[in-house]
Formats: sequence, structure tokens, C-alpha cells
Amino acid sequence: MRRLAAPLALLLASTACTTMEAAPAATSGPVADRMVSPILTSPEAVDSSTHAQPQVARVTHVALDLDLDFDARRVGGVAVLDVLASPGADEIVLDSNGLEIARITDGAGRELAYELGAMVEAGGKGAPLTVQLDGATSLRIAYRAPADASALQWLSAEQTAGGEHPFLFSQGQAILNRTWIPTQDSPGIRQTWEARITAPKPLEVVMSGVRRGEPEDLGNGRRAFTFVMDKPVPPYLIAIAAGDIEFRAIGPRTGVWAEPSVIDRAHAEVADTEAMVVEAEKLYGEYRWGRYDMIVLPPAFPYGGMENPVMTFLTPTFVAGDRSNNGLVAHELAHSWSGNLVTNAVWGDSWLNEGVTTYFENRIVEAVYGKQRAEQEAALMYANILETLAEVGADAPGTALSTDGGYELGSAIAYDKGAFFLRTVENIVGRERFDAWLRQWFDNHAFQPATSEMFYEDMMANLVRGADEAEALMLREWIFEPGLPGNVARPDPAAFAAVDGAVEAYKANGAIPAAYAGWTAAEQMRFLDNLPAELSAGQLAALDTALGLSRTGNNEILFLWLEMALENRYEPAVPQVESFLAEVGRAKFVRPLFAVLWNEGEWGRPIATRIYAETRSGYHAVTRAGVDRVLGRTD
Repeated sequence: MRRLAAPLALLLASTACTTMEAAPAATSGPVADRMVSPILTSPEAVDSSTHAQPQVARVTHVALDLDLDFDARRVGGVAVLDVLASPGADEIVLDSNGLEIARITDGAGRELAYELGAMVEAGGKGAPLTVQLDGATSLRIAYRAPADASALQWLSAEQTAGGEHPFLFSQGQAILNRTWIPTQDSPGIRQTWEARITAPKPLEVVMSGVRRGEPEDLGNGRRAFTFVMDKPVPPYLIAIAAGDIEFRAIGPRTGVWAEPSVIDRAHAEVADTEAMVVEAEKLYGEYRWGRYDMIVLPPAFPYGGMENPVMTFLTPTFVAGDRSNNGLVAHELAHSWSGNLVTNAVWGDSWLNEGVTTYFENRIVEAVYGKQRAEQEAALMYANILETLAEVGADAPGTALSTDGGYELGSAIAYDKGAFFLRTVENIVGRERFDAWLRQWFDNHAFQPATSEMFYEDMMANLVRGADEAEALMLREWIFEPGLPGNVARPDPAAFAAVDGAVEAYKANGAIPAAYAGWTAAEQMRFLDNLPAELSAGQLAALDTALGLSRTGNNEILFLWLEMALENRYEPAVPQVESFLAEVGRAKFVRPLFAVLWNEGEWGRPIATRIYAETRSGYHAVTRAGVDRVLGRTD
């Protein structure tokens, strides 16, 4: 068996360096014991999405003192950065995208020279902010974020459930946090952080750090909230939300925040979270972040969920009333190990976060909700892989897990193919041996970045037994080559046997299954997703009447219905599509529906143009960017 080419203790940011000493990683303790992630020596792990040069000097800690101005929709204040520099380093390069820098001083108040370089618009990379260190180990940056900071979504009171107070939330992944925080914005440059945030009463503020003490009343209609994250995290995991929200406990270390009119439904939906944490720990070791809380945000949030440490952000569109979409909660929880604890060093290795997490999610679902549900959800993932490969081609370079960029092909590769890679390995070596290996991977790389090559080498060193097993596993093919290897562990065909039979019956004679109402959400989605592509208005009306598709409380199923209706130019569904797109900002739903309308040419494009003119300003920058591409907008 091959060993690692470089010691695993030499992990961090993006380029080779042997001159900077690394402190050992710890798992708990006060900010005074800040953990410093070591330096990554692998040249193939250069992060092209950052201007930073961490082999020269890098940020180890960020302290924010910021005011939230809801009238101007601006964040501003001071960021103090602790710097670890190599001997002889005379400057540090930070990431900035639109930040307005007022002044930069060192810890003693000395002015430091700085230069904001040329803006790189491509990929949102922004401009390098180069600061002359002049011996400084701490930088004090006075600044304001722009009003159009891509990471921040400012909502008017009318855009919230309560309708009385404004709302703010951030979304930093992948490289958006450089629009409101001056730091080195790369997943491999882990940093501890703390924050003091002021906001107008009566708004509450939560962050992806532990709140310290009660809010401080400042006597001017504002309060100050203090947070600490004493574990090094990639910068994209610094997150904030502020609004009229309240908290409801679930278990001794779990709870949920939401607007008052939403909290009852949100709490009921996520009531299994404490049980999920328990089962996750049984699988892969201690939950190392203390609390696991969630916030259910307004529907403008662009993603299903975001795994911000100690405060997962969730879309309200997952709330179905029956916990049928709680795989989302399991997924974000699993990120507490894969993604937050061990992080992809570069975005081209995103599958190390998402694929490992999706596999882990399925194991949590199996433990909490049973094997049948887990197998059905896995079968949906597998179908997603096959559909994507059929569309783009099995040899398309983007279908490799490890790429030179992000995951442009969506969830089917980084998420689903990644998960099936691990399912296949588990199937070959056995669950007991695989679980022991994955647990040691998390333990031995805790609070560190990783690369695909490291993952492969660790498997070879600590899991694979002999040349025959190595050949059977096809590890390099899975990670570095396109397509789906022939040894894939296919899902159990019996998982959807009854549903697939109902699909065939419908295709044969139009029989609508009477059992539909008693099916699981996964079974209902399987049925809808496999109906004939071309359906008449009469067939669609009959399906809607019999199955209650337009009346469902499950947004995943509602989306499939609306997509199917638009693909067949079903006019009665257009008002519901218009209402849905005006209320929901989740990119997973919004972008495909606009894409279907746009693809329907002279029928759909006027509808898409009219709806987008009314809804675009209410979408997060992530969602807007996706729809802009679909509609060919460049403004």
C-alpha cells in the first residue's frame, strides 16, 4: 500500500511553504487558544479563487465590530485581523469585492500603507487588497460593505412572514463573504473569529458562532450582540442573520429560530434533530461544535440549507408538515463533520464536502427513519446521476469528482456521484471496516483542509487491503476520471418496485394510482419524475384532480408538478407558477422553472420576462445570477 507523499500534518491553504510553523489543532478552548491550521504543501491545491498568498502571510483570526444599517442597507465598522507571516514577509494580500476601505492601522495605531488592485469580475473574484505589514502582526481595517454586497440579502418588512420588521441574512459560500468581510476568502485558509454586532431594537441577531451573554442595550434604540467561534473555520462559514425571530428548544443542545408566525411549524418539522445528532455521533464520532441550532429564514434564501457552524440556515420551502424533507436537516448536520470539520482546500474538490456529506446524510436518514426511506432517497440520487450523464455525456470532463473548478453540473456529480462512490466502497469492504476508516479520516484531519489526492492516499494507506481489493475499488477512476465506474453499487431495484409498476400502468392505459396518497414523498416524486414527457391538458388536469398536485404542501412535489405543467404549456398552471416564483427564492426551484419557460420559446418567454421583471429584485444575488444566465441578461 502506498503512503502519503507529504505528511498529513502539513495541511492548509493553497501553495507550498516550509518556512511557516504551524500550531497543533485543538478541538475546544477559548479564543486565547486559537487554533492555527497548518500550511498545505501540495502544489496541486492552489486556490485560483483567491488573491491571497498564504505561503507569505495569512489571516489566523478575525474580530468584527460592525453596525447593521437597515435604512441604508449597509454593514460597516472595523475588522481586526491577526496575521501569521513568514520570515521576511513585508505584505499580506486580502480579498475584497466592493469594500470601501477608510483606513488600515496596526495594533499600535500606526497607519499602514495599502493598495486596492484591479477588479477581476470573472467568477466574482474581486480585487486584491495588499497591505504593507511593516512588522505588524495585527491589522485594524475600518471599512463599509457596499449596498449591493452579494453575500447579503436585505429584506423589507413586506418580504417577511410577520410583515412588521426588516430582515437580513448572509450567504457566503463559495466566495461571497469578501463582499462584506476583508479577509483571505479561501476554503483552505481557516480562521477563528469573533464579532460584536449592533442592530436596531427589537431585532435579534444570530451568527455562526456561539452567542456570549445577553444583548447589551446601548440606550439609543440599538442593542449589541457578541459572538465567538474559537475553532478555525473556512471563511465562507462566517454567517449572520437579523430579524424578528424567536427561539424554540428541541433538545439539550439543539433548537430552532424562526419568525414568530413560522416557529410552530418549523419546530414541529425539525423535532427529530436531537435524535439525528445522537445517531451521527454513533456513526462518526463526537459532535465538536457544542450546540447545533438552526434558523428557518424567509423564502428569499437561495439554498435549501447552509451548514454554518452552530447555526444552520434553512429555507422554509423544506417544511412539508410531515418531516418528509428532513434529509435536508440530516445533510446540513452531516456537514458538521464533512465540510466544516474537514474542508475541501479548493473548490474543485467540492465533492469532499458535498459527496461525503450526502453519503453521511443517507446513513443518518437510515438510522432515524429506516432503511426503506434511505434506499428510496438513494435511488432518487442514482436516477439524478444517470439523467445528468445522459444529458452531458458520460465522458464530459465535469463529471469527474475532482475538477479544476466548481460543480457546474449541479448536485448530480459533487453530491450524488460522490455519495455513490462511498456507497460502492462500503459495499466492497464492508460497512464495519468502512465506518472505522471514515471515522479516523474525520479524527485525523479535524479542523484542517484536504484534497482529493489526500483522500485517495488515505484510503490506500488506511483502508485498502491488498492489490486485488485496490483494483476492485477503482478509487482513482471514481475520483479523477469522468463518468460512472462499472463497479457502482446500484440501489435496490425493489425500493420503488410498486411505484415503477404504477408508472408503467399509467403509460399503458392512463391508470392513476389510487395508492398515491399513501406513498412516501420519495415514492410520489419517483412517480411524477417518470411520467411521460408529453402530456395533454386533459391528462394534466386529471392528474392534478386525482393527486392534488397543485394543492400539495410539499414544495419538492409542487415543483415537479409546475415543471411538468410548463413543459407541456399547461395554461391553468401559469398563475400558480407566477405566485410560486414571487414567493420563493430558492435557486433549486426558481432557476429551472425560468429555464423551462425560456425553452418554450414564443409561448414561455413572454411569461418568463414578465414574471422576472416583477420578482428579480427580491431574489438573492445567487438566484439572480443563475436566472440572468438562463434569460441571457447581462445588466
